[in-house]
Formats: sequence, structure tokens, C-alpha cells
Amino acid sequence: METQRKSSGDDNGGERGLVHTWKGYSCSVTPDRLLLPRPVLQVALGTQHGVLLVEGGQVYSFGELPWKQNQVSAGPSLETSLCGQRVVAVAAGSFHCGAVTEDGGIHMWGDNGAGQCGLLGLNTVSNPTPVALLDSDTGPSQSVPVIELACGEQHTLALSVHQEVWAWGSGCQLGLGATTYPVWKPQKVEQLVGRCVLQVACGASHSLALVRCLGPQDNRRPPVDKCKQCNQLLYTMTDKEDHVIISDGHCCPVAQEVTEEEGKLEALGSGHRLKTSPSEPILPSQTSTLTSDSSARDGNAEPSNSNPIQKESALANGVVPCTDSCHTAETNGSSGAVSLVKNSLYPDEQAVKDYLKKLTDNSQTEAKSPAGGLHSLLSSAGGFGSTSSSALNNLVASCATAVGERVVSTYESLSLKKMMNYLPSGVSRPVGFTGSIPVVGDNTIERVHQEDFMQGKKSSSTGDIREEEAESAQRRLSLPGLLSQGRYAVHLLSSSYTLLLSPRLLRKIGRSRMRAGALTPLGGAVPEAQEMLPTLQTEVWSWGQGEHGQLGHGDNLGRSQPLCIKSLNSKEVVRVTAGAHHSLALTAQSQMYSWGNNSSGQLGHMESPTTFPHLAKLSEGIRVWDASAGMKHTLLLADGDCIQPIIYYSGQQVKDGEEEEGEAREVSQQEEGDEEQERARGFTPQPVLLPFCMNLGYVSNVFAGGRLCVALSDRNVMGFIATLHELAAAERKFYCKLSSIKTQIIRPLLGLESLCSALGPVIFGLLQALVSRFSLLSHLSGQHAASLTANLRRGRDVKNLLILDYTSIFLESYNEYCSSLGNFQVVGGAQALAKPSLDVFGKSPELLQKLSECSEENAAVADLLLALFYLPTHHLNEYSRLLLKLGTCFEVFSSDYQKLQESCSKFEALALQLKRTRKEAEYTFHFWKSFPGKMTDSLRKPHRRLICESSNKALTLQNAGRFSVNWFILFNDALIHAQGVAPHKNFFSTHHIFPLTTLWVEPTPEENTGIHGLKVITPEETFTLLASSPMEKAKWLRSINQAVDQALSGQTEQDSSASGLKSEPPVSRTASYTFYKDGRLKEATYEGHWLAGKPNGRGVLKWPDGRIYTGEFKNGHEDGFGEFIATNKTLNKKDHYEGQWKEGKMHGLGTYRYANGEIYDGSFQDGMRHGHGMQRTGKLNTSCPSVFIGQWLQDKKTGYGVFDDITKGEKHMGTWQDNLRQGTGVVVTQFGLYYEGAFKDNKMMGTGILLSEDDTTFEGEFSDDWTLNGKGVLTMANGDYLEGSFGGEWGSGLKVTGSYFKPHLFDTDKEKNAAVKLGRLCVCAEDKWQAVFKECWTQLGCEAPGQGETCKAWENITVTLTTSRQQMQESPENFSKTHSKTLESLEVIPQQVGPITMERYDTVRLYLIKACDTPLHPLGRLVENLVAVYRMTYVGVGANRRLLLQAVNEIKSYLNRIFQIVRFLFPELPAEGGLIPDPTPVHQVQEEPGSTDAPLDSPKPCRVVSKSALLLPVLLTTPPHSTLHPRDKEKEDGVYWDCVLRLNKQADLALLAFLGVQQKFWPVSVPGSIGAAGENQQVLSNTKDACFASAVETLQQISTTFTPSDKLQVIQLTFEEITQDVQSLLKRDFLWSMDDLFPVFLYVVLRARIRNLGSEVSLIEDLMDPCVQHGEHGIMFTTLKACYYQIQHEKIT
Repeated sequence: METQRKSSGDDNGGERGLVHTWKGYSCSVTPDRLLLPRPVLQVALGTQHGVLLVEGGQVYSFGELPWKQNQVSAGPSLETSLCGQRVVAVAAGSFHCGAVTEDGGIHMWGDNGAGQCGLLGLNTVSNPTPVALLDSDTGPSQSVPVIELACGEQHTLALSVHQEVWAWGSGCQLGLGATTYPVWKPQKVEQLVGRCVLQVACGASHSLALVRCLGPQDNRRPPVDKCKQCNQLLYTMTDKEDHVIISDGHCCPVAQEVTEEEGKLEALGSGHRLKTSPSEPILPSQTSTLTSDSSARDGNAEPSNSNPIQKESALANGVVPCTDSCHTAETNGSSGAVSLVKNSLYPDEQAVKDYLKKLTDNSQTEAKSPAGGLHSLLSSAGGFGSTSSSALNNLVASCATAVGERVVSTYESLSLKKMMNYLPSGVSRPVGFTGSIPVVGDNTIERVHQEDFMQGKKSSSTGDIREEEAESAQRRLSLPGLLSQGRYAVHLLSSSYTLLLSPRLLRKIGRSRMRAGALTPLGGAVPEAQEMLPTLQTEVWSWGQGEHGQLGHGDNLGRSQPLCIKSLNSKEVVRVTAGAHHSLALTAQSQMYSWGNNSSGQLGHMESPTTFPHLAKLSEGIRVWDASAGMKHTLLLADGDCIQPIIYYSGQQVKDGEEEEGEAREVSQQEEGDEEQERARGFTPQPVLLPFCMNLGYVSNVFAGGRLCVALSDRNVMGFIATLHELAAAERKFYCKLSSIKTQIIRPLLGLESLCSALGPVIFGLLQALVSRFSLLSHLSGQHAASLTANLRRGRDVKNLLILDYTSIFLESYNEYCSSLGNFQVVGGAQALAKPSLDVFGKSPELLQKLSECSEENAAVADLLLALFYLPTHHLNEYSRLLLKLGTCFEVFSSDYQKLQESCSKFEALALQLKRTRKEAEYTFHFWKSFPGKMTDSLRKPHRRLICESSNKALTLQNAGRFSVNWFILFNDALIHAQGVAPHKNFFSTHHIFPLTTLWVEPTPEENTGIHGLKVITPEETFTLLASSPMEKAKWLRSINQAVDQALSGQTEQDSSASGLKSEPPVSRTASYTFYKDGRLKEATYEGHWLAGKPNGRGVLKWPDGRIYTGEFKNGHEDGFGEFIATNKTLNKKDHYEGQWKEGKMHGLGTYRYANGEIYDGSFQDGMRHGHGMQRTGKLNTSCPSVFIGQWLQDKKTGYGVFDDITKGEKHMGTWQDNLRQGTGVVVTQFGLYYEGAFKDNKMMGTGILLSEDDTTFEGEFSDDWTLNGKGVLTMANGDYLEGSFGGEWGSGLKVTGSYFKPHLFDTDKEKNAAVKLGRLCVCAEDKWQAVFKECWTQLGCEAPGQGETCKAWENITVTLTTSRQQMQESPENFSKTHSKTLESLEVIPQQVGPITMERYDTVRLYLIKACDTPLHPLGRLVENLVAVYRMTYVGVGANRRLLLQAVNEIKSYLNRIFQIVRFLFPELPAEGGLIPDPTPVHQVQEEPGSTDAPLDSPKPCRVVSKSALLLPVLLTTPPHSTLHPRDKEKEDGVYWDCVLRLNKQADLALLAFLGVQQKFWPVSVPGSIGAAGENQQVLSNTKDACFASAVETLQQISTTFTPSDKLQVIQLTFEEITQDVQSLLKRDFLWSMDDLFPVFLYVVLRARIRNLGSEVSLIEDLMDPCVQHGEHGIMFTTLKACYYQIQHEKIT
């Protein structure tokens, strides 16, 4: 080894990862350099050996390696077994080693006698050997990757990637609760499952884990209310009238771990159950019982059944005496375990009562003895010996802890501050006692407790008293009866003792003076954006042997399962490390807590008890950031006065050639006599600085193990390492500073009970917000400091600097903090806080002066407070300086340099910005001091900053009165205009506030007038300001525009100036405004788009009474599409309108849903129903449901309409006036009644015709609905008729005066032909639905049909379609895909120039089909409306056969009027019957032009223009008309169908013969076989439906088509199929004669079996294009019609 060492002082240059080793702390010690081929990344030390991890992932071992078979020298030797593996971490136990590879695998080697290497059957493992962590939870043989390893003397811990702890080896330090050792196979520590473990550490026989606190989001682990072992309640509560009884009587039979004398305890357990509580820790007295000599035990022993207290045991859940394998402290004699049970832990009950009385009387007295006055207090209470007094102390402590944390929080709620003075100061008072109560006190810890605050709700901590008080309401949930009663009492009951705190005592104590304050980050947790930073919300858990107090629970007991060290919960521990028998915890505030064996001063302090964490004694300003612990010494790495880190040593001095001491001596050294011996050998009472540390370079890590010390250092490479250290040290110092301010200034101030009343609610609220932001900033700095420290320990790489990747988080935190601080400053918060500060800090606040770093002498307290709060902003300059310094270590063109430079610039810019922000706040604060008093209260807002004001008469109001005074003040959010009259003392009597977001300013043209004016436009006022000079005018114009721009963008002045935004603010903008002037909009709030002072564009308008309009605005009015909601107060429901608006009123198409259930869908004008619309009243299950569709005039039904009274089953089709039926009309009922005639005042009145279902007819006078009154003729169904005067209601008996006529038998036909003609007394078709067509013409821009310009109409269509496309893009969910495609295809307008050709005609036809396919096109909207009104009229009750003629006329009227619109849009289109020439040669006769399918033959010479052919395909896409024709032809179709069914029973041959079809047209059965007719008859004699099958199939399609032209096309195709069949039969061309054709076609019609052929024929006849009636199609249709009549009259003989 000597050959590989050199003195550490000899080295220089730019090396990294240098290893220096030494022992002890004397001045003569000089570290040795350990030479290795590569930089060292990590060192791990055992008792007499070490492991080194070098760059590249190789591992070296050095020292005594007894497991190596051929060890030659003690120099570093390469572990060749790990070659090929990239190792990322190493660990060393006392006599074994471990390594973690980059894939998460682990390798172990060394001593395996206790199973610590995890390899079964081997005592030693000579070379690194893989060990697998197999998780049975995730599936069979699933290996778990590991990120960290820690080794003890006989055990090993691993931290998996899932943040879970695994353990193997021997002893209770495994935390597995095992009964047999060793544990060869790695097992998961179940107690920590579900928690996020950050780090593990191993001592010789104990273990530590650093665990992240469970936040509010971590709901995986429920509160521990039940015993984990037996699932019973840990404690019960009884809520009495004036107190709460909490009983801790739980006895868990499962959780009792067996001690050395296993059998004896089991025997006892069967008869005398050990009474324990899982929440009750074992206290120091049990340890003294264990370690005291046997005679003392025997002397105190009593019979086991004499007192129930004797059965109280030290055993608890997870708090147990260690088993044999735990190597507990030795006892004299073999009966220790039995005597543990036999001994009484508490004296008799009388002694307890005496002690409690004494305790109550002395509760006001502070203990002052160095030993922690509690002992003297106890010794005076009944003259107990040391064991007894310890037992009594245990009684108090166990009372406090037995009932778990809920009771602790109750104590906090009651603020039992004075009562707890008897507790040792080691108990954190602000937190409440936690159960880990030490035996003796420690006055020095008071300093620590001042910093003790929670970083959010912790899973196992007791919570912050200030937070708990603020949440007193929640606390009542924990103990319902405790805080709600007038008298308070808490009973802590166990089976045999009671601690009673009397109501008198509690009342005497009273409430604590501490106030709630937001000293934690908001929400109790770190903001999400900061999750990538190291957490400071941690807990330390410990387990294993505790004979030296190394577990930190305030006692010397072992724990077989992990237990949280409560006193460290709020200390922000960021790292834990363990020596052989002592433990260290390093906090984010760079403080070190230590506990455990202190025989050699290794804890760095001489406080007692050492069973409890205490702060190491270090000079002020020394900040520890790395620590390591060996067997009897501790190494600390800290920041001093210079950048270079310094090393402190604490512990035993090592002299040359000194022999190692045995384990037995170590254990016995805890006794006082041994400690004296240790002192004689030399050790440090507190940490000492190692003078040689400055020669080692920049130390990044220290390691201790056995008696060896190691430092890992770097030489300064181009200043890079030095700057990294400087940055980390600066951040640590900064965080410590912020923590000091928080604990020494902020917390005492917030603790003042009268603070809220002294400051007032506004300033107090701002102070709380400021403190909250301060805490967030402080927390972020602490996280950043921890991150920088971690980077120094491992990477030392610029890429690991989180401040570069997450600069925005830092900038945002500082911005928000300064914003809160500015708000606090503006309202005079610092001045208001000055008086409470004097109460806390006195009249000479040196502490404030010191912490605020204010150099000014005799500064005011308010100035000191402001300086203190602004202190964090100075750190931004430090960031920019150090980042720039780091940047100089890189090439200018490198990405690292660019990144550093960019971040540096951002921090520099922010520092300047915050400086300006501070000046603005000061300027505003001083302005308010001089401002008139009354207005200050209403105008002073925390966020408001002054920009400029016109007190120097620089700005006046144009046309102001002679004596009026006007003052204009420009803030960052509003322009204030204060007005008054001059002679008055306080002349500013009124003021107006103009928000900047809705303020427009423009210079008025001067035009040589010499007036320098600014025109100011606001939503409700416009006025002109006059400036005193052009400069003033320019200044105010610039200031207002800048302020408006910043108010709109949310930027600060610096942001806008930095980005060069000096242009005027946009005329169009988005803002919110509340109207204040009388009028329609009074007190309404508008939020949306504006244009030059008026709402323009999309927005929302809300009135105080609940009215809301959402939609388009134009020039200040609702205009365009919008949605309106208004509350109907009578019905307590809402009216809802959705549709078009114009100039603030409903105008255009819309849907209004009334609160009473009515719905109107149609046109509006000036806020009223006007034009065509449909109104639904009620629903089907309500009292009077009805539907009206028709014309409205100024909110009333006027004009033609259809009214469907669903209750009566009647439908009226006629004219209306002022909501009444007036004029001619038709009524049909569901019972078949039909009336047409006159109406007056909503009644049938005047001449009319009434028909019943059986064709009984009355024609005459009516006086009321269905009431006959006057002359008339009543005609029976058989032709008989009555003529005379009639009276009475139809259907309920008529009074008749007149003559009865029965026509002569032979005149029947003549009379029937003279039957009444319908349709004379109803509204003619052309007068119907005029409003629907008018709406279409209006959309095209025409005032009346045909009166307008075609080009203007096309422009309107384009605008409509474009608007629809925009709406589709904004809300595509409201439109279907077909709408989208149709709109795209309609973008191309058909050509308008030149004569119409066939090609252009087809283009027009296709355009019309597409246009009518979407309601977004005016034509499509028209067709949709017409289909709706047609269905409304003729479907349902309206499907009356007597309406057929009116329906046909109505469709023809539609065609005429639509064709008029089409010809208006396409003026070149010929009129009805006009010809379109075809350029192709004329060689065929004219054919039907109206087919929608492609022509079957070659092109025709010309085409006749027909409205039916052009428009029926789009109008009759749905078949509402098909219901009327079948009803009209019902009787004829019945006769026809009976005949079809009869004739179709015959076979093909028989039917052909019966119909007289010539035999030459009879098809043969086998294709191509020709022979005599007689031979083929045999084949076809029994077949059916085989002849002319294709023709039959074609004809059947007639029922599936809608338009007459399509039906005619089907008939033509049927004839062609028949012809083809005959031609293929005859093998030659054939020309039909009607005599030959008719029987064959008759056969096809019969076989087609068309159910309603009569209605099909009637439909074609009614709507057929007149121009084809005499052509080929006409002849074919006539043939079909003849067949229909022939079949009806066919007789079968």
C-alpha cells in the first residue's frame, strides 16, 4: 500500500476524483493520496477494508480482505469478477461488500456467516457474486432492479427502483420481524411498503431510512386506527357531556415478539396475556430493568398476581426487546427475560396519584438543573429510587403516546403550553409531544425548536400547531366532544392507571397565544411543477438494536420493525448516515443531528440523553452539507468563510500502532466509568476543524469507516469546480438566511394574538399571502440547495443544474413573491406591522437590523421590515453572476455556454424588473399618503400602481365649468377622474373609474387651433382632455396607451419595453366591463370582444336579474347568432332563446323555449314572432297539447296556418287573424269528419260543407263548431237527400224542417255525378305558405318575388354559405360530415353567361339537388320548410282522402313558385315547356326529359324544360304524399287485390292461356330448345312465376320510387324486359301491336303483385309532367292504367 500512496500536499493540476486517507484529528496528521488509474466516483469503508468505484464502472478493493484466498498486499486491487459490468454504486459493511450495476443488479462478496451476502450455504464469498431480488407480488421470478445498497455488520439493505426496502442477513435490524436467522433470501420490509423511501443507511446493528412524507395525494395508507396484526381498534373514545374518555385497552396477541427465554414467555402468555398497546413505545426504564443487576430486580419483585400493574409489559407492536440474534446488552444471570415480566414497571397506584399531584403543583416551574431537572422533580415525588423515578417518567410518557396521534393533535388544539413545561425541552412544543420523550432535558434544543415547522401534513407527524388551530373545525372531527363543551377534560385510561387533567387546570392554562399562519407552501405540498426537485418533506425511520440509543426514539430499546423518529419530522432531513453505534441526519438548513453512542464524542456534542437527536455543536456560520460516520468518529464536510469546503472531525483520537478494541469494550463504554477512560485516551467534546483540509482541493465527499477517514476531492478545472462549489454554497447560505427570517421574525409576528385586529383584515390577509409566497420561495431555495449539493456529491456536471432546465419556476416564484410584497407595501403594510414588531423585538430591534443587512443606523422599523422582505430579490444578482462565471468555463459556441448565458440574462432581466416594481410600489405608497382621505379608502387597491397624475394642472377637461376642478390619475388598471367645486375645502366630491381594458384614446387633430386634445372613449362616455403643451399631450398619450396595452396583455412595463411594444393598443380587444348608467344595460356585465368602445364580436352579457345573452354583437348591440336565457319569476323556470338577433332584438330565425313549456321555432322581427313559424304548446301527456305552423304578424297568428289540436283530434287548415280562425278553412278530425267553409271569431260560421266518413254530406249554414243553423241540403250516402232548415250540433241530433227526396232508381248515376265538389270553400294553393317563400326571397335580397338583382342574390347566398362554414369550423360537433361535403361542393356557382345548353342544364340540375340537400342554403331551407309544412298538413289526422286534391294542387303550387326562384337565379333558363337544343345529330324521336337517371339511349336532339322534371326529385325525397292516394283508392285497390290473389293461384301456362296470350310468346323451360308447341306444354304445365320473371321483378320496383318520372322509367324498363324475352324466344326482331302486347303486360302486372297499384297510378296521373302525356311514356302509362281497370273487372269462369 505504501508504494501507492503519496502525500496529498504534493499534488496540483486539474485532476478529479482524488482519494485522501487519514486517521484521527491531531495537528500532525497528514493525509495520504491513494493512487488509481482513473478518477474515483465513490468510496465505501468497512471496519478494516474499503471499496472504490472509479470512472468507467470498475471496482477496486483495499485494506484487509480475509475472504480473498491469495491476497498479496493491502493496495487497491481490481475486482476482476465485475469486469464487463458497469457498476454505478458500491457499499461496504463491517466485513462484506456490495455493488450495484447499471441494470439494477447487485453483486455481494465477503463474510457471509450471518447471511449478509444473501448466498445460502457459504461462510465467505471470495468474489462478487450476483444476488437476485425476486418479487412474488409482480409475478413468478420477476427480478427487481436496485438503485442503492447499504451494508451493516451482519445485514444488508437494498433500495429498489420502486422506492421499497429489501433486507437480508441476521438480526432485528432487518426490519422483517423474523423469528429465525439468518434470512438468506432478500425480503421486502413490509412496514415501509407504500411509502417512498429515498435513502437507506446501515450501522453495525441498526438501520435507517429516509422516507418522503405522504402528501394529501397519497391515500394509499389509511390512518393507523387499527392494530396491523389483529385488526382490532387501538383505542376507543367515549364522548361525555363535559369530557372525553379515551381508553387504550387493546391487547394484541400477535405482535408480541419472543425474547431469549422463548418457552417461558409462551407459557406465561397462555395464562397471563401481556397487556400492550401498539402505539405505546417502550421507555428507558425497561432498559434499566434489563441492565440492572439481578439482586436489584429481585428486591423489587412482587408476586405476579398482587397488582394488575405488574402485567404491563415492555412489548408493543414494533417496539420490542431484541431477540437473541439482535445481540442485546448482556445481563448478569439467565433469568433476565422472566424478571422483565415479573417486575412491576410502575409503583403502586397511590404513588402515581401522589406524583401527579406533585406534578400539577409544580407545572409552572421550569427545570433548570444541568441534568434536566425532571430527575430532581421525580426524586422528590415519594422518594423513589432511580428505577422507580424512571418508571414514573415512563408512565407520563406512555400516557401521552398510548392513544396515538389523534390525542396529540387534541393537546395542540387546546394549546397546553404551560402544562407541558414539565416535559423535557427535547419534546418539540410547537408540534406537540410525539411519544418519543427523553429522560432528561436539553436547554440547547430550544434553539432548534424555533425552526420546527411542518412542510405540509405528514403521515406520521403530529402537525403544526399553527395549522391545527386554523383548522379547529376539522379537529372537532378527531375528538367530537372535546372542543364543543364548556368544560374540558381528557381521560387517558389504560387497564390500571388513569391520568386526569382537571377542567380547573385546563381553564387556568387557557388558550395559547400562537396564531395560525401560512408558513408552509400553499396546500401543504410542493407545487406540481417542482416535483423534479428533491423533496424536503421527509421522515427518518429507524429499527434494529438500540442499546446505545442509536435508534433515536428516546430509549435504549431495540425495534424489530421500522419506526418513525418523530422529533425529526419537520427538520427537512435530506440525508442520513450511520456509524457503528451512532446515527446522523443532515438537514436542508445545513445542520447535523446526531444520536446514539457518544463514548468518544462522535456525536459532535455533549448533550444528553444521546437517545434523542440533538444538534452538533458548530460555530455560527458553519453549514454542514456532507457527513459520514465510522466506528467511533464522525466526519463533517461544511461551508466556511471561503468557497473551498472545510472538514470537521468529531470522535476518538487514533494514535499510531494502537490496537483495535473488542466489541465487548465498545458496549461497556456507555457506562460512566468507561467514558472517563475514553476521555483519558483523547477524543473531541465537539467537532474540530482539520487544518490540512485546505490543501486537499475542492472536497466533494467525505467517508468514514472503522477508524479510517477518506476525502474525495477535485482540483479546480478552469475555475469550473470552484464555481459549482460557490453556487451550491451560496444557495445553502441563502436558504439558511430565509429559514432564519422565517423562524426568528415571521413566526413570532404571526404568533401575536392581536395581530389581525392590529393590522385589520385587508393588511392581515395580504401579510398571510406574502408569508405564503415567502415560504414557497424559501422551500424552492431549499430544494435547489439540496439538488446542488447532490450534484457536488456525485456528478459535478453542468447538465445536472436544475436551475437551467427549470428557470421558469424560479422566475415565476420570484415574480409572484414580489407581486405579493408590492401589494403589501402599497397599502402601508410595513408601517402597520411596525407597532406589533416593537411589541415582539423591542424598541431597539438589533435582530431586524442584523437579518435585514441594513447598514443605515437608527432606521425605522417599517424600513427594516421592508428591507428584510426585499432581501430575497438580491439573490437574483447572485444567480446571474455565478451562471455567467460558469459560462466562462465553456467554449462560446457550445450549447452549455448558450444555456448558461440565456439563464443568466433571464435572471439579470428579472432583477432589473423587480427593482422597477419596487420603485412603483414606493411611488404609489407615497401618493396615497398625500391623497384626500375619503377617496383613498375606495380607490386604494393592493394591486393598483400609480403611473402619472395631473395635480400640476397639466390636464384639464374640455368644456368644464368655471369653478369645477378636475383631477386625472392614471393607474395601471384604471383612469380615475376626480371632480369637485373649487371653493369647498375638500372639493373632490365625486370620482369616476374608467377601467383601462375598455378605454380608447386618440389625439384630436390640432389644425392650427392651438388646442392639444386627447379624445377618450369609454363604453358609456366620450370626453376630450386638454393638455397644457404638446409635450404633456405626447406624455399622457404614451402613458395611457402603454398602460392600456399592459392591462390588456397582462405584461408589466418592463416586459413591454423589453419586447419593444411601443405601438398603440389594439382597437379591437377582449375585455370585461360592467355598465353603470341608466338604460337597458344598467348593472349588466359584458365580457367579450370590443371595437372602439362598443361590444363587437362574440361576447357574454349578464344582468343581475339572471338574464344572460351569449353570442354575436355589432356596434354595441346583440347582432347575429346568439343565445338568451331569462328567468320567469312566476314559474321559477327559465325562458331560452337561440337564434338570430339584430340591433339588440330577436330578428331572423330562432327557437324560443318558454318557461311554461311552449316552444316557438321560426322567424322573429323586432323581438316578436313575425313571419313563418311553428309553435308547440304542451306535450302529449299534458292537458292541452297542440301545434301551430303558419304565418305570424307582430307576435300573433295572422295569415294561413295549420293548427293541430291533439287533444280534440282536430286539424284546421285555413286563415287566421289576431290569433283567431278567420276566413275560409278546412277542418278534419280523427273520426273522419271533414269541414270546409267560413270561420269567424274562431268558430265555424257561415256557408260550409261537412262530410262524414260514410260520405253523408251537409252543405249549408253554420253558426258554431259542428253546429248547423240555417238552410242547407243533407245528402245520404245512398243518394237520398233532405233540403230545408237545419239546427243542432252534428252527431247529437239535428232539428230539421224541410223536404226529403229519394231520386228515381234510373237517375242514380246522374244524381251521383252531381255530388258536391270539394275545394271551393278552402284557401287556394297559391295563397298558402306565402311567408315561407317570402323568407327565401328575403334571404336572396328581394323585397318581393322576382324584384331584385340576380348578382346580389348570389352574393347573399355566398355570404350565407361562408358564415355556415365558419360556424362549422368553430363548432364542428353541430354539423354532420354530409353538410361539410355539400357546402364544399356548393362553393362553385354555375356559369351565368351565354345560352343554356344541355351540359349547363345538367350542371344547374345537379346544383339544385345539392343546394336543396342542405338547410344552410336558402333553397335548401325553403325545401326543408315546405316538406315540414306538407307533412304537418297531410300526415296524421290530416291523412284524409278528401284532402288529396288539395295536396296535389299544393305540390303543383310549390313547383310553380320554386321554379320562379330558380329562373330568377338562372335567368338564361327557358320557361316551362321551352326547348334546350342539343348539338348532337337529330336521329331519334323525342323522349321523356325528366328522368333523374342517366339516359338509356343515345342523346336526344333537344330537351323540354319542365319544372316537374327539375324540381320534383328534390321536393319528393320523402313520401308524405303517399299516405293520401292509398286512402283515396282504398275501395278500388281492395277489389283489384282480391282479383290479383285469385288469378295468381294459377300456374304460368294456365294464366297465359286465360289472359289470351298467343302461344308463340310462351317462353320454353329449357333455353334454346325449339320444337312443337305441344311438346313444350308438358314441361311448363306446373310451374309458377317462371315466365317473364325479369320483367316482373323490374315492375315491382315501382313502389320504391318517389317521383312520377322515376315510376314512368320503371314502366319503360318493364316493357323493354318483355321485348327482350320475346325477341330471344323468336330469335328475330319483333314489332309489337297493342293486341299482342296488352295480354302479355297484363300477365306481368298480375305476377308483380303490387299492393297499392291504384294509388301508384293515381299519383303518376296527378303529378305527371304534361309534356310527356302524349309521348311514348304516356302510351306506356295508359297501358298500365288499362291493366289496373281490366284486373278489377276480370271475371273467372
